[in-house]
Amino acid sequence: MKYEKLSNDIWSGRIDSLEDKSSYRWHQVIKKIDFNNFQSIQFNEKDIKFCFIGFCCDAGIKINLGRIGAFKGPIAIREQMSNLPFNFNDNIKIYDIGNILCKDQKHLKDAQELLGTLVQKIKEKGIIPIVLGGGHEVAYGNFQGLKNYVKNNNINSNIGIINFDAHFDMRPYENGASSGTMFRQIADDCLNSKDIFNYMVLGIQKYGNTRNLFTEADRLNVKYILSEDIKEGEILGILNKIQNFIRNKELVHLTICSDVFSSAFAPGVSSPQPFGIDPKISLGLIKNIIRSGKIGTVDIAEVSPRFDEDNITSKLISILIFEIISTFIEVNEE
Repeated sequence: MKYEKLSNDIWSGRIDSLEDKSSYRWHQVIKKIDFNNFQSIQFNEKDIKFCFIGFCCDAGIKINLGRIGAFKGPIAIREQMSNLPFNFNDNIKIYDIGNILCKDQKHLKDAQELLGTLVQKIKEKGIIPIVLGGGHEVAYGNFQGLKNYVKNNNINSNIGIINFDAHFDMRPYENGASSGTMFRQIADDCLNSKDIFNYMVLGIQKYGNTRNLFTEADRLNVKYILSEDIKEGEILGILNKIQNFIRNKELVHLTICSDVFSSAFAPGVSSPQPFGIDPKISLGLIKNIIRSGKIGTVDIAEVSPRFDEDNITSKLISILIFEIISTFIEVNEE
């Protein structure tokens, strides 16, 4: 397990102009930063700031007996984001702090702890972290970072987790943590710290979760919406459920597993879902969540380039991130 700053060949692409900022693309404005020097960097408080963190790891997927390949997901997503148009004002700053590399189970906990440290430090600089997975075990480290940020800054610890996912990811972990155990781990951590476990999942597949997992979700008061119920005619009711969940939360951890989407749109994932949800519908829900003004951190997991013909999945996720950042900007500029 190690931290690695970005090499010079990451973030490159088409150049329409070197002078006209209205023609710039993301690779022309992304600022690479080194975590080893992070504390000494001065950031303008008036800027709206985002920072990518790569979590190059599929050890959790391997333990969970999934299709490995998400280790290279953060690089594939960046490649697709590079040529996106930078349609934002000069006060919008996007940074990239590099990657955490983890290739085996014995270093997974350390990698998650390091991710938590990066997320906490980035938050304390007034920057919105966007973590690029890697397996969905990324969510555990990201949550720990947000939790530590909240506690170290005397903020109300009532954090909500909203997960777009085909799976609960609440399996027992006596034999080791994986990409299928994170939210059970978080639930146990909350019990030990006497915090409330606030967890909502959108996109759950009946065929992807055992009866025991549904029982466990009910026991822990998990709010969930089945994939089959996320459709155009049900949107208002779903939005009401989301708003009711968010209402009394201080901050929200938004986590997205790419296997929530239909495999027609996202074939390059660990566990493809033929009956997954439509990205357009999920994007509308995600935008509504961001407009609450309560998002503390974001992660997107399980893009697996080895299964991603024509980069369909990484392209989808890059556009999703573009829309997430655009919505954050709209909220902050209102």
